[in-house]
Amino acid sequence: MFLQSFKASDWLLPTVLSTTAGAVDVIGFLALGGLFTAHITGNLVVLAAHYVTGGFSEIGPLLSVPVFVIVLGIIMVLFPNKATRRTRRTLLLIHASLLVGFLVLGAGFGPFTDPDSGIAVSVGMIGVAAMATQNALVRLELPGFPSTAVMTTNITQVTIDLALLARGKGDPTYLARARRGARLTFPSVAGFVAGCAAGGFLELHFGLGALVLPVVLAAIAIPLGELVKEDVG
Repeated sequence: MFLQSFKASDWLLPTVLSTTAGAVDVIGFLALGGLFTAHITGNLVVLAAHYVTGGFSEIGPLLSVPVFVIVLGIIMVLFPNKATRRTRRTLLLIHASLLVGFLVLGAGFGPFTDPDSGIAVSVGMIGVAAMATQNALVRLELPGFPSTAVMTTNITQVTIDLALLARGKGDPTYLARARRGARLTFPSVAGFVAGCAAGGFLELHFGLGALVLPVVLAAIAIPLGELVKEDVG
């Protein structure tokens, strides 16, 4: 069992953040005309689909990439490139605050019949900013952790690690590294999938009010950040 004998502090926070990202991504996609708030490169696909079918929003996906880059750049400049509990707490608070804004404005002004309207795009960009903050948080303040928003690399890595472990042969150092990698990465992938499923179900019933789920998860992540060891990487 690859989670056995592994401290909860090593995987619980990234799992909660991954669940948050999965929920936010699906809710934004369904409620904002196909906008990906977490998987930013997916918006390039949406733009291509828009020109082929005319069935998706154009402005939101178009703005999401520069907004994501700008927010990420600001965080990189303002916060030191060193993992500290204080900075991690600050970024988690900013992350939760942006998601609260996403929820309040989205539920307050939605549902949006025109995802290209000014208010719909503005609300979507708050979601993008929240996910940019989460990406920066993991990159700067959680060294050694897997991505919590983009699962392609995670799925590739966990598949390779599990294949090595299933074979059971090879350098013990590589096997130990694969075992540790699987223990860290698998919960993030599972959390993201769970977040997608829960977010999709809730959005169909409550619209952007479904963002209550990621807001609650973001709030839970704040105290979990205090449990993270400084030497995970």
